[in-house]
Amino acid sequence: MSRLQWAEDDFDLPPGAVRLCLSEPVDGQTYIMYHGTTKKNARSILASGFKQSADGMLGRGVYLSRDLKKASRYPINHPESDRAVVKVVVNVGRVKRIDRQHHPLQKTWHDHGYDTAWVPPNCGMVPSGLEEDCVWDPNQIKIIKVINPTLDPGPATFGYDPYRGY
Repeated sequence: MSRLQWAEDDFDLPPGAVRLCLSEPVDGQTYIMYHGTTKKNARSILASGFKQSADGMLGRGVYLSRDLKKASRYPINHPESDRAVVKVVVNVGRVKRIDRQHHPLQKTWHDHGYDTAWVPPNCGMVPSGLEEDCVWDPNQIKIIKVINPTLDPGPATFGYDPYRGY
């Protein structure tokens, strides 16, 4: 069981940004999103900005999610204590919904005039069932901060030690 928690304070939304909702991203809207990575890569992103991935489920682009829970799982199979989440604000531009494997535009959405590809939650494309976004142009992404996991103190014990009985 994980002893780390991902705390997030969404009270500091930039002007025009929208809180997470389960609805489809709206063309031209600005959203808070998250990118899960290692702490080392997060420092590199802060220094140099985002770079497009060469490929992935949705092809080239920067992979993000409006769901902190989704982003905090990455990189998968990497120790949680060395993970970080980059919080960003993104104007999604023109959005294409990709809601099934082998969708005709799954990897070519940008060639058809879209700026962001969106995978809805629970559509069968992502094992976690959580939403995913792929933004073509890293210049559409403004970094806000890096979120690191913190040690979860667990339930309060009020001085009781189960091994000592007090």
